[in-house]
Amino acid sequence: MKAALYESPLGTYVMAEEGGALVGLWLMGQKYFPKELPPLGGGEGEMFFQTRRWLDAYFAGERPEPGELELRPKGSGFAREVWKLLLEIPYGQTATYGQLARELAKRRGLERMSAQAVGGAVGHNPISIIIPCHRVLGTKGQLTGYAGGLETKRRLLELEGVELALKSQDHP
Repeated sequence: MKAALYESPLGTYVMAEEGGALVGLWLMGQKYFPKELPPLGGGEGEMFFQTRRWLDAYFAGERPEPGELELRPKGSGFAREVWKLLLEIPYGQTATYGQLARELAKRRGLERMSAQAVGGAVGHNPISIIIPCHRVLGTKGQLTGYAGGLETKRRLLELEGVELALKSQDHP
């Protein structure tokens, strides 16, 4: 595995690549930041170039598609199913944890699925921004639970043109 830095308008991100695929993109110091990373540097490979280009386009207000990058997030089968659902939330739109739980239950042929379990998988998404966990809101559309912090989540959604009518739980 190799790691490199990306300087964004929201702070420094750490990118991780393994076997030609992106396996991680974390805001420096965020909740669930990996305990072990390879030494930073040597980040001039093709995947880092592609990821930087993708992020530059995103922060410029363009709409790059996640499918432009080879993503290989590491996690349980359940978590990977949830992350796949996140990739289906269109740019500039949001979904709730409950909506994701209902969709996952439907796909699995189940009557229901725990929104809390879905929320746990969303929160542990190792490839932030590109796998758009920031597009997931609470039941009533409120900003909740983002590993990079609620202000970062708010700024990402505003960049995408999402109007945030409701205040977050942390800002009554």
